[in-house]
Amino acid sequence: MLTLTLGHSPDPDDAFMFYGLAKELLPTPGLRFEHILQDIQTLNERAGRGELDISAISIHAYAHVCDQYALLPSGASMGDGYGPMLVAQRHFSREEMVKVRIAVPGVMTSAFLALQLWMGRPARDIQFVVVPFDQIFDAVRSGQAEVGLIIHEGQLTYANEGLVVCEDLGVWWGRENQGLPLPLGGNVIHKRHAPELRRQVSAILTGSIQYSLDHREAAVVHSMQWARDMGQDLADRFVGMYVNHWTLDYGERGRESIRRFLARGEALGAFPKAPALEFVV
Repeated sequence: MLTLTLGHSPDPDDAFMFYGLAKELLPTPGLRFEHILQDIQTLNERAGRGELDISAISIHAYAHVCDQYALLPSGASMGDGYGPMLVAQRHFSREEMVKVRIAVPGVMTSAFLALQLWMGRPARDIQFVVVPFDQIFDAVRSGQAEVGLIIHEGQLTYANEGLVVCEDLGVWWGRENQGLPLPLGGNVIHKRHAPELRRQVSAILTGSIQYSLDHREAAVVHSMQWARDMGQDLADRFVGMYVNHWTLDYGERGRESIRRFLARGEALGAFPKAPALEFVV
């Protein structure tokens, strides 16, 4: 029995995606998966050190870890007409945003790269403070930052915090890119594993996603353990935003969106070179 570490976020969408595996409802011949739940910035950093066998990472982070990891064809989180949001106690324009401090959930997140692309400025020219994603509302309320870049369920609950949307980066990306979804997250597997094992793991993870979609109610109930400030209906809506047909397979439109996202990051100077996409096949 080979044990593989599997890193993912403690969020309803990831919990939903890996429900079948976590509850051992799927056959995994010869394999055991050790689930490691950490926030996405921590997972990005651990992937940078090559620590995990399989992990959810930001698409932005893939540009930094592509020498060690290959993308799995399933597991995508795509913002299809929605995405990370810039929220504040009052509306700030893009021009005003340059002069204020922005709380961001991590410098390796796709949300932060999308922010840089939207502002047309690399990180060094943006005033920001890194805050755990679930503390960004507090950072804005306390005055630690004037604007918050929110991900995960905050996209559905910001109004409860008395905040307004300055920009939805998923809407902006689609407007600028012929309706393509904003690529946010994906699953990767370490290249130290043989191609045959990579393919086996890919099939198992795709099977877990399909199992959850086929047993939606039970999988959503399971995911409620990590549904901060959400009832079951809202959690189900959130899961539907990020576990859907894109998650089963990027498809050519999803892959094209990743290529554009990383190419524009390279052009802005967010990282030295946009990598060629290497998928497990």
